[in-house]
Amino acid sequence: MKTRALLLLLPVLLGGCGYTVHGTLPSHINTVAVPIFRNHTQEPAVESFITRAVVEAFSTNGRLKVVSSGQADAILDGEIIGYSVGSIAFDRDANVRQYRLVVTVNLRMRDVRRNTVLFQQNGVREQADFRVQNAVSQTISREETALRAAAVDIGRAIVSLATTRF
Repeated sequence: MKTRALLLLLPVLLGGCGYTVHGTLPSHINTVAVPIFRNHTQEPAVESFITRAVVEAFSTNGRLKVVSSGQADAILDGEIIGYSVGSIAFDRDANVRQYRLVVTVNLRMRDVRRNTVLFQQNGVREQADFRVQNAVSQTISREETALRAAAVDIGRAIVSLATTRF
């Protein structure tokens, strides 16, 4: 019973200590530009999916407004360095039934005003699984859906890195 009461009081106690679970960027960083990520893979258009998802994640988060490079307090540069699809599940006849898509990116966020690097993170990886359909065209469509899901996860991870590391 005492443990339960302590758990209920924990948020109040931590709130009074000035503890916070979110970081703060330098106060002058209110806007960010997200140029199209560079694609160093053989997968066409993956940079469009990832960049769009990152912009959407910043917009949804609301901490930084996404603007053009000329108006930005910070610029987030990204490069996609890995894109792979591997089989992870098979049926009893050893036919592939499920794949795992993995996307890896390198990131660097720069403070435009002070000409400094706010953070650099290499090898940010996200994955999404998708099932094989009978028709090849359906499997390709599923891969694109998995890429969209991985892109959303990458976008959220990047926003978290950009806004909580300080």
